[in-house]
Amino acid sequence: MPNIKSAKKRVLVTEKKTLQNKMFVSALKTSMKKYEKALSENNTELAQKTYKDAVKKLDQAVAKGHMHKNTAARKKSQFTKKLNSLGA
Repeated sequence: MPNIKSAKKRVLVTEKKTLQNKMFVSALKTSMKKYEKALSENNTELAQKTYKDAVKKLDQAVAKGHMHKNTAARKKSQFTKKLNSLGA
């Protein structure tokens, strides 16, 4: 446990940032799962909507440093191929 005032503040700030990061990553995973579910149900309308949301979240993850840009590019490419194979 820190004794110095600035160190105590850093602990609080770190806890807050950690929570925000967990919330963001959780939302990213949820949007990706929703897209996968729409694909498995062969629902083209829902797949197109969730595709846009998933790609947007991936781009935000790269911008915030949660994900490497090549990983996001690979996932977006996989998502696009799956959407195109659905016949959308």
